Amino acid sequence: MLSSAHSVDQSPIIPRTGPQVNWKQALAAAFRDWPEFLDYLQLSPQQLNFSLAAQQQFKLIVPRHYAEQIRKGDPQDSLLRQVAPLSDELQQHAGFSHNPVADLESIEHPGLLHKYHGRVLLMVSGGCAIHCRYCFRRHFPYQEHQLDDDRMQQGLNYIAADPSITEVILSGGDPLLLSDKALQQLLEKLASIHHLKRIRIHSRIPLVLPERMTNKLADVLCSTRLRSVLVIHANHPNELSVFNQQRLLSFHQKDIVLLNQSVLLKGVNNKTRILAHLSEKLFDCHVMPYYLHTLDKVNGAAHFDLPSSTIAELYNDLRAQLPGYLLPKLVREVSGMPGKLPFTG
Repeated sequence: MLSSAHSVDQSPIIPRTGPQVNWKQALAAAFRDWPEFLDYLQLSPQQLNFSLAAQQQFKLIVPRHYAEQIRKGDPQDSLLRQVAPLSDELQQHAGFSHNPVADLESIEHPGLLHKYHGRVLLMVSGGCAIHCRYCFRRHFPYQEHQLDDDRMQQGLNYIAADPSITEVILSGGDPLLLSDKALQQLLEKLASIHHLKRIRIHSRIPLVLPERMTNKLADVLCSTRLRSVLVIHANHPNELSVFNQQRLLSFHQKDIVLLNQSVLLKGVNNKTRILAHLSEKLFDCHVMPYYLHTLDKVNGAAHFDLPSSTIAELYNDLRAQLPGYLLPKLVREVSGMPGKLPFTG
């Protein structure tokens, strides 16, 4: 069995105390200056193999709450590796590209992707609360596909004209960067399309900016007839702080379906014990493990990639440790396929 060199938090779930912080203020206070971030972490650029060129290509954004979960003085911390711009990102590797999952070929209208039967994706935001270095859309031309009012109406008309579409996925960027008012208006418009059944939101915000997870937001997600599914993107159990867990529990109590999908990342979570503890910790706050993705081969992220044999060994060990309902599906995305494919090595 593979073991972990990284410790994981065992904190109980208790409410966060103290004054509530406005989420927009919390986002504005995020680390965007690399020297300031390093000083906070008590690290030097040499300890991390930091690259100014990588930072210029894909800017640093790390909210303070997420930074609080990073172990100070540890250049190998699993959370730090997900956000640190390293010189490894500048290397070119065969098979890696700017468009690894063929998003551009699936665009029906600016900001609307129709890749799979029965569901479409609306890219309602081009921004994120954090810049994950493995992001498969780190090179996506968001400025060309921003949804203004006219484009949004074109997208709604497209959805309304196709009764086979039963689910709309809100993505980006991060859709929870929309204001409550804008999100409410969008959900009401979608709910008026009678053949839609569900709204699914993919977001890192529940983990990296939990101040956004307000009771008001939960009420907005429950305000229409559409069933709301929130898919968080936790890769490591240390991303689930006490406050994160408390807020996720409050959303579960509003009957919002909570799922998680992870990306398998070298140096972050490629240990059986880490992934097993992540599943257990997710379940404690009523989040079901959903997908464990192999890395999408995007330029700049090859240093996170793992050999197929290592992936297969890890997943076999994980299957032996977890009950079936806590075992995420190991999948990969292949361009042109009708859905995610099981990883077979």
